[in-house]
Order: sequence, then C-alpha cells, then structure tokens
Amino acid sequence: MKPLHIRLTTLTTIVLATALFRILPHWPNVTPVAAVALFGAAAFERRWLGLVAPLAAMLLSDALIGFHSGMAAVYVSFALTWLIGLYALRQPTAGRIAAASVTSSVLFFLITNFAVWFGSSFYPQTAAGLMSCYAAGLAFYNGTSFFLNGLVGDLFFSGLLFGCYYLLQQRFPVLRPAHR
Repeated sequence: MKPLHIRLTTLTTIVLATALFRILPHWPNVTPVAAVALFGAAAFERRWLGLVAPLAAMLLSDALIGFHSGMAAVYVSFALTWLIGLYALRQPTAGRIAAASVTSSVLFFLITNFAVWFGSSFYPQTAAGLMSCYAAGLAFYNGTSFFLNGLVGDLFFSGLLFGCYYLLQQRFPVLRPAHR
C-alpha cells in the first residue's frame, strides 16, 4: 500500500471514529465537532479531503443522532472552523491548536446562538433580545455553561486528535506528510 493511501486511510478512520463519539453519552455540548474540522484542515494533504472526510463523518453521526432545525448553523460553523484550521494550522503547534480551538468555540457559540435568536418567537428580534439569547446560552443547561462546555470539548478533542496523531507519526513514519 502506498504511503499516501496509508495516511489517507488512517486519517479518515481517525476522523470517523472521533465523530462517532457524538453518539456516546456526554455532557451537553462537549463534542468533537470543532476538533474534527480543525484536524481535517491541518492533517489531510489534499485539503479538500480535509473538509469532505470530516463533513461526511459529521453527516453520518447526525444521521444516527437525528437532525434538527439548527443544523445549518452548525454546518456553517463547521465549514468556518475548517477554514480557520486551514490557515492557522499550516504548521500546527500546541499554542496554535489551542488558539484555533478557542476561536472555533467562540465562533460556534456566536453563530448557533444567533441562529436560535433569528426569527425566534421566544426572543424579541432586537439587539436586547439577541443579548438575552447569548446570555441564556452562557447558562444553558442546569447552570452549566453551553459555551464553556463547548470550549472544554473543543480543547479536549483537539488535544486528543492532534496529540494521538503526532504519537502515531512518531511510531509509524509512513504517516508523516511527504512535504511540509
């Protein structure tokens, strides 16, 4: 098997397995969504596959979990997170991965809560209504912060993905990119 095929198969398997973590019981919003997008952008040599493979894995896990009305906001956030990873993680370091994870968490929170507010009958369609929606998102689940849970999940899964893949590359040099 050619090195490129070995890397591609390994990366796709890692992405799929990580995305399937979403179907296991977990704290609200502690998921690998942003981490999978960042990892795909940074790890796949063929950049478009770094979006397609994680996106397909997300669609598969969503098909198992169930789709909801806010899916468009989640997928827009996913694509923008992939773009962040594409540019910020050309040369991944722990600091860049952490910064991209935090940025992705903030982006996801702002976009998905905006989507909840937009057209909502629960929140007034005013600036104050939008701020109320964001405030509610900060304390979404029994006093547990929707945003902080997302941040914890993004940092944890990013560290797990990038760290484990780095260790795999050390053990199996065939997984190292040919040019970087």
